[in-house]
Amino acid sequence: MKKNSKSTSAEADSHGSAGSAPELSFARSALGLSLMAQLQNGSASYQRIADYFLRNQVKVTALGIEDLAEVCQVSTATISRFARELGFANYAALKNQIAETVQAIFSPVEKLRHTIETSDAAASPAQASLQASVTNVQACSQGLDEAALQTVIRRISRASTVYVMGFGLSSHLAAMLALHLQPFCQRVVEVVSFGGTEVAAGNLMHAGPQDVLIVISFPRYALDAIRLTQFARDHGAGVVAITDSAASPLAQLSDQVILAPCHHGVLPSSASAAIAVIEALVSCLMTSNKHNVEKALQLTQALSAYLHHNDNIPRTPQLESRKPKK
Repeated sequence: MKKNSKSTSAEADSHGSAGSAPELSFARSALGLSLMAQLQNGSASYQRIADYFLRNQVKVTALGIEDLAEVCQVSTATISRFARELGFANYAALKNQIAETVQAIFSPVEKLRHTIETSDAAASPAQASLQASVTNVQACSQGLDEAALQTVIRRISRASTVYVMGFGLSSHLAAMLALHLQPFCQRVVEVVSFGGTEVAAGNLMHAGPQDVLIVISFPRYALDAIRLTQFARDHGAGVVAITDSAASPLAQLSDQVILAPCHHGVLPSSASAAIAVIEALVSCLMTSNKHNVEKALQLTQALSAYLHHNDNIPRTPQLESRKPKK
């Protein structure tokens, strides 16, 4: 695996940032980096614990060791060993450090999320779903790093081929992004399309250092997305991930990560923030230079004859043929 320095859409220093997504700020802290190391190289039990900490750092501060052992499906002795492995005397000391780190980077987005989660229990599922979407988009906005996003835009603009990959529900997001990118990139390949894994693997066979793969995946992560991302990375392609967390397996394989929170009370994940990220990314690409602005204008002009205009609806030949003869 290439050992490139990794940038993210919400990268923060070890002290966090008010404009950063809480998950990424925590992951970039000294404690977060130790947890990331365990997530990548620790035992299976340690990986489960590290993954839970990285995704639920606020919730962990209220969990006793027995509760944590239950949710991570490990023993309390394993958690104690895990704490000592990170340099703490016991789990209580580790939990205190998590609390201090979280307090240093606490985001208003987390306060909003807590307000929504503890709001009127009688709210309809529809309202709860819409509120979750609002929270996710606001969290995405809070964590967006314009400089990191511009790095992604430059890589896309210079790539010989931009590959876009998503499986399952993420395949629809990939198709949306690919359609938006086509007028502004030299070549765009929607990796999965309707062909599944075999077609996806075939499409990626020629990916190389001059290309970029944009991979989109959210819980529940598709194993094929992870494997094929590793394949593209091993062949030198740049990798940009649109995913939900710094603990995502796609984040570990990517050069740039754009986070789109996907919390939802019923569904495995919400796509609202992912769609917002795609629209923000394409908007930046379209306005990144005069040439792209001209392309956008030309595309609109080319399509204008096929679009509905309320003030001037052309008659089609079929309608004309039905007119009664005088």
